[in-house]
Amino acid sequence: MNDMTPIQTTLKDWETDQEVRWCPGCGDYAILKAVQRTLPQLGCDPAKTVFVSGIGCSSRFPYYIESYGFHTIHGRAPAVATGVKLANPELDVWLVTGDGDGLSIGGNHLMHVLRRNVNMQIMLFNNEIYGLTKGQYSPTSREGTRSPSTPYGSVDHPARPAAFALGSGARFVGRGFDVSKNLPEVLKAAHAHQGAAFIEIFQNCIVYNKDVFDDFAAPKGAEDRQLWLENGEPMLFAKGTKGIALDRDALQLKVVDVVDGEWEAAGVIVHDTRNRSIAHMLVEMPFGPFPMALGVLYDDPAPTFESAVAQERAKATSGKTADLAKLLATGQTWTVGDTAEDPVSSRPPGQGAPNADDPR
Repeated sequence: MNDMTPIQTTLKDWETDQEVRWCPGCGDYAILKAVQRTLPQLGCDPAKTVFVSGIGCSSRFPYYIESYGFHTIHGRAPAVATGVKLANPELDVWLVTGDGDGLSIGGNHLMHVLRRNVNMQIMLFNNEIYGLTKGQYSPTSREGTRSPSTPYGSVDHPARPAAFALGSGARFVGRGFDVSKNLPEVLKAAHAHQGAAFIEIFQNCIVYNKDVFDDFAAPKGAEDRQLWLENGEPMLFAKGTKGIALDRDALQLKVVDVVDGEWEAAGVIVHDTRNRSIAHMLVEMPFGPFPMALGVLYDDPAPTFESAVAQERAKATSGKTADLAKLLATGQTWTVGDTAEDPVSSRPPGQGAPNADDPR
């Protein structure tokens, strides 16, 4: 987990004096409050916390968290966040991006921060639309989505953020949605993970893609279509009347009925967050025939990028003394009218450079 000495804070300590400027009813408000409520429970220190964002509605986030923050450029937040973590590994780094910012122009950068396993929490707000630039379709928009850029409906096959993360080598993949009471628990698990922790958060765009997730995320009536995963617990949903089992012949998941709570007899799988193969199956489950898989889908820590960089740096400098003058005189260098031993410091104190009349 992130190494830090826990301190006592409250939600108020994480609120800024900035006017929160999202559309009324935007799901970002709920995510902001979930994060602000979770940070005190984690014992985080505002002086050692950094929020880094790219461009988009989600990327206003650093303005509204009372900590250090960078509002960077489109798609490049992962590169900036990596630099922050390498410069000061003790900082608690949170990266905030969206489906457009993170998976379109920023897809390359996001892939590399995941495969390198830089120790940070990555929150990708997925509203399946470009909100800030007025409703164009995004990499995650569903086929048939009508927008200013696809007036006849999108023909693109949408990207799945959680599948992208797993395919990029992420060691932690979680899912939640904006108004879920369980979102803080996913954030806590991500923070406890040592390495790059990727959380896809479904977020309602009230203006350009209103209620697109209501089939599983509506405040009431959608619970039966949510599969909340918990390590060591059976994959049950619909109040325990249904579960997820493995079709061993087809090597794919299937929905089974659970009678009288006998989930073992029905063949329901017990969730193991270290099982990468099952995690891939969970993120690829088509919604409708299957429920939406939420919670911690995968969590299997591995050595982090910044720790490897620090070890390499320590090995390279072990037993050596920093000497800028020697470095400058190394390789294809030459001097004019002075010794070559130390061109920076060989001249006696107070003696300036020779003038044009100096015979030397």
